Amino acid sequence: MHKSIQELTPRISDCLKVIFAMQERGQKISTSAVREQLGVSDATVTMLFKDFAEAGWVEHTPYRGVHLTPLGEHRAMEVIRHHRLLELYLARELGYSWDKVHDEADKLEHVISEEFEDKLDALLGHPTVDPHGDPIPSKDGIIAARKGCSLAQLQVGQSALILRINDQGSEKLCYLGQLGLYPDTHVQMLERAPFGGPMRILVGEIPRQIEHMLGAELAEQIMVTSPEPAELTNITSK
Repeated sequence: MHKSIQELTPRISDCLKVIFAMQERGQKISTSAVREQLGVSDATVTMLFKDFAEAGWVEHTPYRGVHLTPLGEHRAMEVIRHHRLLELYLARELGYSWDKVHDEADKLEHVISEEFEDKLDALLGHPTVDPHGDPIPSKDGIIAARKGCSLAQLQVGQSALILRINDQGSEKLCYLGQLGLYPDTHVQMLERAPFGGPMRILVGEIPRQIEHMLGAELAEQIMVTSPEPAELTNITSK
């Protein structure tokens, strides 16, 4: 398992990314949870966990699943850096929409060399985030935290700036794009229906704010900056 990133199989790379993402969100990394993310069998995930443990990439804690070791985090960072640089290149330089770049980057991340990665990084101006707002690890494996809360946690009257989108399913990203809910976009909570119902939000800045309705499930996947204090006088109705 001591291989360069170019020698890692797509399944190994994908598993590393899944484990890292779940670990980042504080979720339990169980065989069944990873199986659902990868779309493979329990036996396949069990074998991957076994290989990762032998390579020193993960440790197993009873009842809590596996977690990445520092070595495992370093390998995951290598894969994630390739992936997110490619996503940004595809979006910025080749004109791919943000809902298409994930699958394309998945195909390419395993084959680019370290030299290609360095040239890509320089071409893009040493970026720190990808098109979805996810931080791009540095060459030495440091990743900047983008702390905030979910859009669903905003109270009526509060405003915030979108940081990142957690769910990168193409259909959801396409829909969010239609609503203009991209990273670095201002949002304001206008109204919240009770019992997990839809939310009425303002998207954009004055004078080009647009009102939209958004379901609670999607709002949970949109991470925003710490909200400003509620200013009810700023709320407009249409």
